Amino acid sequence: MNRVAVVGNVDAGKSTLLGVLTHCELDNGRGYSRQKLFRHKHEVESGRTSSIGNEILGFTSTGSVVNQPKSTCNICQRAAKVITFVDLAGHERYLKTTVFGMTGHLPDFCMLMVGSNAGIIGTTKEHLGLALALNVPVFVVVTKIDMCPENILQETLKLLVKILKSPGCRKIPVLVSTKDDVIVTATNFTSERVCPIFQISNVTGQNIDLLKMFLNLLNCRTKFDDKVLPEFLIDDTFSVPGVGTVVSGTIMKGCINSGDVLLLGPDLLGKFESIQIKSIHRKRMPVKEVRAGQTAAFALKKVKRSHIRKGMVMVHPKSNPSAVWEYMGEILVLHHPTTISSKYQAMVHCGSIRQTASILHMNKDHLRTGDKAAVHFRFLKNPEFIKPGTKFVFREGRTKAVGTITKLLADAPAYQSHLKRSAKLRQQARLGQVNGTSTEPTTSGTRRGGRRWANRNH
Repeated sequence: MNRVAVVGNVDAGKSTLLGVLTHCELDNGRGYSRQKLFRHKHEVESGRTSSIGNEILGFTSTGSVVNQPKSTCNICQRAAKVITFVDLAGHERYLKTTVFGMTGHLPDFCMLMVGSNAGIIGTTKEHLGLALALNVPVFVVVTKIDMCPENILQETLKLLVKILKSPGCRKIPVLVSTKDDVIVTATNFTSERVCPIFQISNVTGQNIDLLKMFLNLLNCRTKFDDKVLPEFLIDDTFSVPGVGTVVSGTIMKGCINSGDVLLLGPDLLGKFESIQIKSIHRKRMPVKEVRAGQTAAFALKKVKRSHIRKGMVMVHPKSNPSAVWEYMGEILVLHHPTTISSKYQAMVHCGSIRQTASILHMNKDHLRTGDKAAVHFRFLKNPEFIKPGTKFVFREGRTKAVGTITKLLADAPAYQSHLKRSAKLRQQARLGQVNGTSTEPTTSGTRRGGRRWANRNH
């Protein structure tokens, strides 16, 4: 199974194309296809995706699409190969959601959408740079060719080829127009240098068959090991009536069966608690087990949803997991308007983790766009379960940097006890809010302060 992240600027036709591919119906030119994918009312009203959506496309052994009739169970039972699309937001306002989708959902490939009439504008370059920084192979789909004048289309293609050939990308763009082009590009696509460019129309269906053929020929890029102790990354939580707490995410390694007892964590104190798997769903079908590389949803026994957050993991008790506050990383600054120095704070996206971190030390005094450095980071809110070699994105506003975790650091005893006390107070306050009780102090000092303020002003 391959996961394909769908990115591009707003109004590039991302959700519309997924509606055409997964529902086997052409668009009417007014957003008919995308209505079937939206999850929220405001998305339907505005026509813009603001959350992460997942759609599947099934192929038989002969390459035929099996998405008719539209039933997830039917598709998975009949298909020899299933493509999972991760529909991401194109608007700059939802950039953090897009970054989370690129890091937390672990896509194998990235489909960059470009509107032929609008060209390369908005967040197109940012999404392309993010995919390149995370080493995700990219192929480009130019949409709306039915309504775009020929001269505008050629200008868009010319600029696109220029960007892909630039020193920052170093891609080999290939315009796909025949089935032979599809076979050649799909065969060489895993080299990460080749970048196919498709020109399609969601209204007339032009070249949609070439895109489907390309998706069917893509080989699995990431290899997972299902013979080791299991590890599961949580990227979302739910509370289902009659079922209880449900978590969804990706199995990084190992195999998980229904009824298994695992460790869930880390919590605000960095601890892991024992939990049991009640049931497993994969692609909306109940299953008995799931293996490494697959996405799934688990119903947990006797666990409150308020105790779980995105970025937690479920691991085997024998793996002896531990959470850390600090780590070392090698980073590359992609863009920053001024300079970065010590004590700078920004959001770190690492897998499904999304938390603010502060720079404690660097091997350079200041960092600017294009600089590389070894940086000492510290999480601000709670410790996290991370591993050396994992890629992460460091983001704050228009500032973006990418890096790799090189070393995990143990906290000093005094500082560690201080962090645990702070985390324990936050956890108590959080539980008080969940249970409907107030944890705010009402000391006499506060009242005396109020009287002093009154006496001073009257």
